[in-house]
Amino acid sequence: MSLLVTGSIGIDTVITPFGVSENCLGGSAIYFSMAASFFTPVRLVGVVGADCPFNLHKIFEGRNVDLRGLEVRQLAKTFRWKGSYHNTMSEAITENLELNVLTEEPPKLPDEFKDSKFVFLANTAPALQMELLKQVDSPAFAAADTMNCWIDGRPDDLRQLLAKIDCLVINAEEARALASQSNLAKAAEQILQMGPRILVIKKGESGSLLCAKDGARFALPAYLTTEVKDPTGAGDSFAGAMMGRLAEVGKSDFATLKEAIGYGTVAASFTISDFSLEGWKPISRSDIDARLKKLKELTSF
Repeated sequence: MSLLVTGSIGIDTVITPFGVSENCLGGSAIYFSMAASFFTPVRLVGVVGADCPFNLHKIFEGRNVDLRGLEVRQLAKTFRWKGSYHNTMSEAITENLELNVLTEEPPKLPDEFKDSKFVFLANTAPALQMELLKQVDSPAFAAADTMNCWIDGRPDDLRQLLAKIDCLVINAEEARALASQSNLAKAAEQILQMGPRILVIKKGESGSLLCAKDGARFALPAYLTTEVKDPTGAGDSFAGAMMGRLAEVGKSDFATLKEAIGYGTVAASFTISDFSLEGWKPISRSDIDARLKKLKELTSF
């Protein structure tokens, strides 16, 4: 089934102990779409300014990514982010942020995309996420991401969003902030009471936690890899592969979600191996499946 994603498309500058990548392609919708495209057709909805230097049609050449939802605004500037990582690279330090076109009206959903059954609302203002979700006719499974900016600054809008989606995907720090609870297990229970039936908590190098409203739980460690150059986009790639797998099989039961989390885990390991999308260039679906098989072997006892 086709998978719809809306989110940021950005111009990034990233600094890590392994180098500097200036004015590279970034944004949640980009990383998500690349990872998801290995599993299912992807419908990307996003907006850039006239200053965007990237030819996204060429970037996604050979990938099943439909760019009819891409809008280029001649009088606007593209979202920009500059960040750095230090020591263990467990957390990004934002050095410069220019929201630019992301402060404007969201892009319109093409009529051809309105029948999408799997929907992912990548991180942006909750009101904008709800606006796009309303344009989808009858989604079978809708998931969203958020961040502390909206947890602290738009709590009412975020609560409304949580009541309308099936799944929330956030990191551990965001989960604790959203629930005002330091214990992650208790935080998960409280968030599930806010609306979504599924919660996915990303814990970086410590893996991820899958929680269902009916009490089912699943924890998975990160994939062990020695190639870590740039963590940017790892969480978005995780979500892309997870949602891509769900759309590929057309199901969202707990057993399928567990497998989808596994795919998300290995997708993140490819992203962090190099800057921007470079880690994905030599990858095929067989590489992803092989790494998932290895992850299963590493976590079985």
